[in-house]
Amino acid sequence: MSYYPGQGYNGGGGGGYGYGPPPGHPPPQQYYSGPPPQQQRSYGPPSGPPQHHHYGPPPGPPQNHYGPPQQHYGPPGGPPPPTNYGSVSRGSSQPPKRYPPPNYPPPPHLDAYGYPLPQGRHHHAQHARAGPPPPDVPQQFGHGAPEGYTFQYSKCTGRRKALLIGINYFGQQGELRGCINDVHNISAFLVERYNYKREDMIILTDDQQDPIMIPTRENIIRAFGWLIQNAQPNDALFLHYSGHGGRVEDLDGDEDDGYDECIYPVDHAQAGPIIDDEIHARVVKPLLQGVRLTAIFDSCHSATVMDLPYVYSTKGVLKEPNLAKEAATGLFDAFSAYSRGDLAGAASSVFALAKSAMTGDEVYEYNKQTRTSPADVVMFSGSKDDQTSADATIDSKATGAMSWAFISALKANPQQSYVELLNSVRDILEEKYTQKPQLSSSHPIDTDLLFVM
Repeated sequence: MSYYPGQGYNGGGGGGYGYGPPPGHPPPQQYYSGPPPQQQRSYGPPSGPPQHHHYGPPPGPPQNHYGPPQQHYGPPGGPPPPTNYGSVSRGSSQPPKRYPPPNYPPPPHLDAYGYPLPQGRHHHAQHARAGPPPPDVPQQFGHGAPEGYTFQYSKCTGRRKALLIGINYFGQQGELRGCINDVHNISAFLVERYNYKREDMIILTDDQQDPIMIPTRENIIRAFGWLIQNAQPNDALFLHYSGHGGRVEDLDGDEDDGYDECIYPVDHAQAGPIIDDEIHARVVKPLLQGVRLTAIFDSCHSATVMDLPYVYSTKGVLKEPNLAKEAATGLFDAFSAYSRGDLAGAASSVFALAKSAMTGDEVYEYNKQTRTSPADVVMFSGSKDDQTSADATIDSKATGAMSWAFISALKANPQQSYVELLNSVRDILEEKYTQKPQLSSSHPIDTDLLFVM
């Protein structure tokens, strides 16, 4: 049974977002002491891998300089939400009136959401040639994946569900502005263009009144379970995250750079981040062959935040580990730490460099063997693992640059191949931003196929 009543589902077949990781400033306990007793009995704690409470903020100096946090932490005041969780009339979970597209045609230079149309130097969506649709027959893995495995592209003709998470971190140091806007924009886009229904969406934002809808670690983990529950071949799932992301020390040796990527729930100071190993175990590993999960992570250091082993270049070919580049980065980090007098940081960088040089290829092969999945999981991330993602202002509206570019690219041309879409998103961003969105998948994909979701 779903953790989320009222959703119309009755069973069936480092940095962050343009900033450094939010510093740990514990909130007053009255705000995040958990749901009331009756809610705890109804929903219960999520099951699965143990929480990683021992992970702290990633090492390194802060990337921003904010003043001390305000003395409040949690949703703003206001009337309590209706008791019917799944009702479309929920005020706090519905987009403000400025989000849905207007009923009248937008000006020529704006899209239906009021944002400027993309004008990238290489973006010629109107002339793009749509790729062929995904094949119906099972495909062989190859590319070093486990022998005998097959996978199936999803036709995305089955049930559609979406989990959208936006965290502005109100009252915390490192507060963001555009993450909740991203979630509402993505929600409207999915409903209008891809036949998703609002009652089949969970939206977690930190401006809501219902405690179970706040993006705490526990609520995010619970929502992961709701998203994948009873998913069947050809179902279309969608996961969107806008918020702080970062890197923490890798403790199990599955990262060639020595760090796990992570996301920061609103209560990360108490509950800790959610690392890529756990995201993969909860969201990717349980999925059946032929289930599509499309994921968008608009956060820093997010390229491999789902631990998907196949990462593609803008030419549509698989990327291989670049140990020479990692060595140069490691040496620079070590020198920078030493010049600051941070001897421990310098030693840590040298150790990570040595570990990467010794294990990079082995880790790459290990991840292909253990992270390859027959499910059809595709992720577009806002930046490389060593980059930040911008919390931008576009046409006087706060938004994540990656989220805006993804919507803009598909609105300009819905019929694009995977590699065309990757290039379209990059072209839109390259005029103003240095971040380079990444495309990764759970199995080898033909990037010339038509992108569907």
